Amino acid sequence: MARVYSSEKHYKPEKWIYKAIGANPSVEMRWPAYLRGVLAFSAVSVLFLYGLQRLQGSLPGSLGFASIDPDQAFNTAASFVANTNWQSYSGEQAMGHVVQTGGLAVQNFVSAAVGMAVAVALVRGFARSRTGELGNFWADLVRGVVRILLPISVVGALVLVACGAIQNFAGIHEVGQFTGGTQQWNGGAVASQEVIKELGTNGGGYFNANSAHPFENPNGLSNLFEIYLILVIPFALTRTFGRMVGSLRQGYAILGTMAVIWLGFTALMMWTEFAGRGPAFELAGGAMEGKETRFGISASAIFSVATTLTSTGAVNSFHSSNTGFGGGINLLGMQLGEIAPGGVGSGLYGMLIMAIIAVFIAGLMVGRTPEYLGKKIGTREIKFAACYILVTPALVLGFTAASFVLDTPAHSMTNSGAHGFSEILYAFTSGANNNGSAFAGLNADTQWFNSTIGIAMLLGRFLPMVFVLALAGSLAEQTPVPETAGTLRTEKPLFTGLLVGTIMIITGLTYFPALALGPLAEGLAA
Repeated sequence: MARVYSSEKHYKPEKWIYKAIGANPSVEMRWPAYLRGVLAFSAVSVLFLYGLQRLQGSLPGSLGFASIDPDQAFNTAASFVANTNWQSYSGEQAMGHVVQTGGLAVQNFVSAAVGMAVAVALVRGFARSRTGELGNFWADLVRGVVRILLPISVVGALVLVACGAIQNFAGIHEVGQFTGGTQQWNGGAVASQEVIKELGTNGGGYFNANSAHPFENPNGLSNLFEIYLILVIPFALTRTFGRMVGSLRQGYAILGTMAVIWLGFTALMMWTEFAGRGPAFELAGGAMEGKETRFGISASAIFSVATTLTSTGAVNSFHSSNTGFGGGINLLGMQLGEIAPGGVGSGLYGMLIMAIIAVFIAGLMVGRTPEYLGKKIGTREIKFAACYILVTPALVLGFTAASFVLDTPAHSMTNSGAHGFSEILYAFTSGANNNGSAFAGLNADTQWFNSTIGIAMLLGRFLPMVFVLALAGSLAEQTPVPETAGTLRTEKPLFTGLLVGTIMIITGLTYFPALALGPLAEGLAA
């Protein structure tokens, strides 16, 4: 990936795309121009996907499904363009082949490529000096799709088909059931959409059951492969970062931080799900409610941590059925900012923002100007970083509080008490952090939730990008600071420990009161 984003060569198919959209890939952009490219492309994508859904009833391959209602069409368009893939609809009962493949699957590719492009722009900010230029957005976008996401997706789709996932354009047909009778199912290009859904940390399921559905995730082997797809690019981007800044050890320090958090959350999730109390838990050998018997507790726990510590949102079990503490672990994973390893691109730039905060704290402790990768972290940089980390908590807590002063939640929640509170908190945490998974006990197909979660998804995706790109431009303009004996060694395990502590403390101080009202109260009551 470092070679892809550093290359000056343009392949023929890429040149055709540049010509079609009228872009000059060789022109370097400063951060305002780069940001305008991100926002303009995303705005057009929202309008296109919204229009495609509103016209579905008139399109071929609609399978007889009607056009999507305006509020749900807005929510879905915002969701897929923001790389969230939150779904307030059942895919097999609402979306035809054209919308699924020409709309949703396309956004799975390009929204992931947008996140990767912004991450690379921030890395260039660290790597460059005495210039405000961050590369070319259109070149980064096209290369991310053509050279990285498409080739891996083709191979990955073949693997999933070999495992038993379906790939066709069949219509609605009758399927026999083991218990007698029949059920109606429609086919679709499922394997190809499944692979980019995981690889691009998107998460939207072709079917309502998502990766618990046997057409999407047929067996244990496909389940492991999908977990691998979720994690491979976010973890690999740490090496891309190391290569582009000229120090692989800096990349390994970021990788170590991500790995420590991911392993810790996985261990905690497995422990809490196996340690469920009560006769039902003991007879089943653990908390099997809401879990596929094909996968069991261990594979479901690993999948749920992988999907909530990234911005994927795919599920192979229902998170609402987790133990109280298990649901809290999923919530906390998203509230960290999904940085361990995080979404495609967004995980890396989120972790680098946290690294800047950690360096700033360390500088205050020893009384010297903080530096990271040869760049001074001054007032301007720390303001951008602070604004970044404040956006999503403000959206999550603000919309959650607003929901509870209205009548809408009472009609949408299937549970009351602490678990009902967790459903609302989870929905806005998932939306604002661009995750897309749900607690599955909330009816979010209302005008209030479609609108507010849609707004939270757009603001939670693009407002942080504003601060990331502004920070990248500020760093790129600086003159490198020479390393001295007092410089904090950010490639050492000590810094990794400091970074882990900074992440947990910031998140804990922000979200602990809300978590105490929901999953912690439920877990302690059990």
